[in-house]
Amino acid sequence: MKRTPYYAVIFTSTQRQAIQGYSEMSIKMNTLAEQMPGYLGMDSAKGAVGITVSYWESLEAIKHWKQQADHRLAQKRGREDWYSWYNVKICKVEHEYEFNSTKRT
Repeated sequence: MKRTPYYAVIFTSTQRQAIQGYSEMSIKMNTLAEQMPGYLGMDSAKGAVGITVSYWESLEAIKHWKQQADHRLAQKRGREDWYSWYNVKICKVEHEYEFNSTKRT
């Protein structure tokens, strides 16, 4: 469990039919995000609509990630080549809890 409060960036998207190079860029961005100061983790689900939620210690850390040069290139490619639509929400997480039937405490 992460120490609260922290921030979540919720990226919801639909992809175009042709997404050549997307998987490679996604792996590169995940690896790069993990190296950024203030990065806490990521969850994602893919289907007709993709949802990726990244977690950050601060709004400043999110700002640095958005402005990172390789990430800016990926954003440009996303708008031009991969996404037909996307939406970004930034939320402050005040509390979290979890259920996992495989864990016994």
